Amino acid sequence: MTRTELIQALADGASMERKQAKAFLEALTGLVEKNVKKGGEVPMKGLGKFRVVKRKARMGRNPATGEAIKIPAKTVVKFTVAKSLKDLIKKK
Repeated sequence: MTRTELIQALADGASMERKQAKAFLEALTGLVEKNVKKGGEVPMKGLGKFRVVKRKARMGRNPATGEAIKIPAKTVVKFTVAKSLKDLIKKK
C-alpha cells in the first residue's frame, strides 16, 4: 500500500475528504515523532506500540571479510506489533 492509497483508504473509511485524511496522517506522524524524540511511548490499540530502545555495544562480523568489528551502543525506535494483530495472521 502506498501513502496515497493509505490516505484514500482513511478518507473512505472515516467518510472525510482526502485533505482531512492527509492532515490527520501528518498530525499522527508528528505526534509519534515528538513523543519518541522525548523518549516516550506511543501505544496504538490493536496495532502496536512505538518506543525508544537503547541497544548495548556488541561484537559483530563483517560478512565480506569475516573480520570481527565492534558495533557501538545506540538508541533506536522500535515498533512492537499488538498480540491481536499477530493472532490475526496466525489464523490464516
